[in-house]
Amino acid sequence: MPPPPEPSPPPPRPAPLPLPVRWLLLCFAVLSLVTGVIGIFVPGLPTTVFILMAGWAAARSSPRLHAWLWRHPVFGAMLRDWANGGQVSRRAKWSASALMALAAAMLVFGNAPRWVAISASLCMACVLAWLWQRPEPGH
Repeated sequence: MPPPPEPSPPPPRPAPLPLPVRWLLLCFAVLSLVTGVIGIFVPGLPTTVFILMAGWAAARSSPRLHAWLWRHPVFGAMLRDWANGGQVSRRAKWSASALMALAAAMLVFGNAPRWVAISASLCMACVLAWLWQRPEPGH
């Protein structure tokens, strides 16, 4: 039987902000989280970047939401890896690559105008080039 997983460290706590700013950031965090979850199912819509934005906004607006994200079995690893030097797992890199390739193929072979397909594909290629330059956990 494998040993139990190590408990994750507590999330970082930034300085408190004024209430209206916290409410705006909380709305942004929830919107980012919802968009990230939708991105799990919609090709071409990234998940990781929206979860990172949700974590950033939640850390500044809602300690409870941030702690939930930080300890979440799926999203928490992304946040902890990013907080540990901007790391992105190889699995996330491959997943993003496959989904962006699928989205690019849908644009190129679908009914999208040629300029849209080319622009979006170039943008996704730039994001992937940047993503693959990020360090990986454990390396």
